[in-house]
Amino acid sequence: MNTRIDPAVGPYEKDMEETLARLMPEGVEPLVLFRTLARNPRVFRRFMAGGLLDKGTLTMRQREIVIDRACGLCGGEYEWGVHVAFFAEKVGFGAEEIAATVAADGASASCWSAEERLIMELVDELHRTQTLSDGLWARLKVVFTDEQLIEMIVLAGLYHMVSFVVNGLKLPLETYGARFPESV
Repeated sequence: MNTRIDPAVGPYEKDMEETLARLMPEGVEPLVLFRTLARNPRVFRRFMAGGLLDKGTLTMRQREIVIDRACGLCGGEYEWGVHVAFFAEKVGFGAEEIAATVAADGASASCWSAEERLIMELVDELHRTQTLSDGLWARLKVVFTDEQLIEMIVLAGLYHMVSFVVNGLKLPLETYGARFPESV
């Protein structure tokens, strides 16, 4: 697959060079996504300002369930693969959890706790209907705070947007990124 817009290549402007260096572990080249967005510095900076990978109200595992499921539902293999590569082991995802994030019936997989199933249902329903039913909302409110619910909804939307970008630009998969399971 050929990307529709080639990623920027260094040397970059000084502030862009510093920004790209901060985003990745030492010795790891900036993601194709970041280098492609760097072709439009204004959009890149706004995109990065909207990130939610900092310490928020969700645990890292909860955050990754939202992100991986949103990317999986959107066919965003690029971003899903990067997140699985960087975070799956850190959050305790095994093969079953990884596969469930992209499976059609993934929300009902036995690998999830009851709380995690609710997170998966939230992402699924937002993806399918662009809203949350009163019944699901009532079940979510028993378990999660308002702050957590806002964060989950924004994360799901943000990673729909990221999936649109990586899919719309036909970005090549990172060599170290995970690949969707064969059954997808």
